[in-house]
Amino acid sequence: MTNTEKFRNACEDAVLLFTKLNREELADIKSKLEYCIGSYDHDSNPVGLYEYGAVALKKLKSFKAKYPRKVNKTVIDNLEKYIQN
Repeated sequence: MTNTEKFRNACEDAVLLFTKLNREELADIKSKLEYCIGSYDHDSNPVGLYEYGAVALKKLKSFKAKYPRKVNKTVIDNLEKYIQN
């Protein structure tokens, strides 16, 4: 599995977390990330995936700072690990 595919899976985990949190302020990034995952699955171009994956990472870190018990650290760690490679 390539690093991009691992990052794609990490983004999918983030989407699942956004769905679970069900917060209005996270709905926009969730929607954009879902679109980028579908786009990547279709054409294997990861540009949007990395762009919105980085935005999702910032949103999750910010949300975790406010609500530390609601965000699984593994989701953030995986996004960070695969976005750097």
